[in-house]
Order: sequence, then C-alpha cells, then structure tokens
Amino acid sequence: MKIRSVVLALALCFVALGVSFAESPQMGTWKLNEAKSKLPAGFMKNTTVVYSAEGDKVKVTTDGTDAKGGPMHTEWTGNFDGKSYPLTGDPTADSRSYKQVSTHVLSLSNMKDGKPVATGKIVVSADGKTRTLSVTAANAEGKKVTSTAVYDKQ
Repeated sequence: MKIRSVVLALALCFVALGVSFAESPQMGTWKLNEAKSKLPAGFMKNTTVVYSAEGDKVKVTTDGTDAKGGPMHTEWTGNFDGKSYPLTGDPTADSRSYKQVSTHVLSLSNMKDGKPVATGKIVVSADGKTRTLSVTAANAEGKKVTSTAVYDKQ
C-alpha cells in the first residue's frame, strides 16, 4: 500500500512539473524581430532562442552572431531560481542565472568568473506571442550599453 502511494505521488509530481513547463509563456521557439528591436552596433545578436524542458530543468539554446558578426551558439540548463548555472558558447560569460519574477517576467544575469557582466529582464506579452529582452552590459570599451531585442513566438 505504501509503495503504491509513493509511486502515485511521484507520478503526480512529474505530471505537475510537465504541466508547469507547458504552461510557462517562456517555453518554445522565439525568432528575433529586428524591425522592432534596438540593438547597438557591436552587440551580440540572438536570432533564435529556444526554451525547452530538460528533465526537471529548463534548457535555453540561442543561435545568432557575436559582437564581430561571427556565428554564435549558446546553451544553458538550469532552473529559474536565481542561482547561477554554467553557460557555454558565450565568450563574455561562463554562467547565467534566471529568476522568475512573475508568470510573464524573468530577470537574468550573465557572469564571468563570478562577476556580473550583463543584466536583463525578459517580458512575455499577455497573449504569449511577443517576448522582449532588455539588457545592460559593458561594450568592448567598458562603456554601459543597453539593448532591446523583440522576439516573435514561432
């Protein structure tokens, strides 16, 4: 009897976890809408961003160009709990943290050697069709630069 109860409880937890990922407005594939974006010259550009479930975590994959216009692919797997998890593919950062602010809002911080190098906020529209990423980071000269990237859900 106890084994059946434990198995049932675990099954319900996994179903609830799957439902929570499926209901998150962040999840899915997003394409950059350059016409609506404000990206400064010399700033990296993510043209495609994919949020997907990876077990009990979230995997975020980006494809785009680096500050020099060369191809760039990044991957991050973790939770939206404010803790840093490894980031690969970004020469300016080695870890990233996301924190769930509300259902439609995430805050993020990119770190290099434990120090913040970029901070931002991601807001998904109420209808779930648009995602706006606002980032503040230092450029190659060390000057603060902001960018706003607007994405359409695919």
